[in-house]
Amino acid sequence: MIEAAPAVLGDDAFSRRSDAYLARALGLAFYILGDSTEAEDATQEAMARAWKARGSLRSSDSFDAWVDRILVNTCRERIRHRRLVREVAFEPAIEPEAHDRLGALFNRDSVGRALMALTPEQRTVVVLRYWRDLSLEQIAVRLGWPLGTVKSRLHYALAALRERLERDEIEVRR
Repeated sequence: MIEAAPAVLGDDAFSRRSDAYLARALGLAFYILGDSTEAEDATQEAMARAWKARGSLRSSDSFDAWVDRILVNTCRERIRHRRLVREVAFEPAIEPEAHDRLGALFNRDSVGRALMALTPEQRTVVVLRYWRDLSLEQIAVRLGWPLGTVKSRLHYALAALRERLERDEIEVRR
């Protein structure tokens, strides 16, 4: 009979690490998804997935990278699902009850608008590089992408950000 390997982190230690990680996870999900409500849902879903898979964590030192990968994959699934769901327009008289204040603030900011105009893959790389301050190698590991893919997506993302910000600046001057 084969016995399962003991978990790297006990349940209490895993809970403590998760609690400490939660605010950063929520921020990461928001920057990828662009909507605070959806970011909350994605974060909750990712943390539940991490809890269920906690036995597969190989080293407590890699906790953040491991959960980042789960969270980013959860966000990417949600973005793919958006493309499959048909949107229904509301009549102008119907006002949605919930208002995403953080998203509205983000959309008023020129950098936020430029970031949200990127593809989800480009936005993910930019957020991990500049918001999470990860090296390109760390991003490649977290996303499971080749290093060249990370470099390419970051290069094109920065070019698109630069172009969008320059265009916005020209429009403001007019």
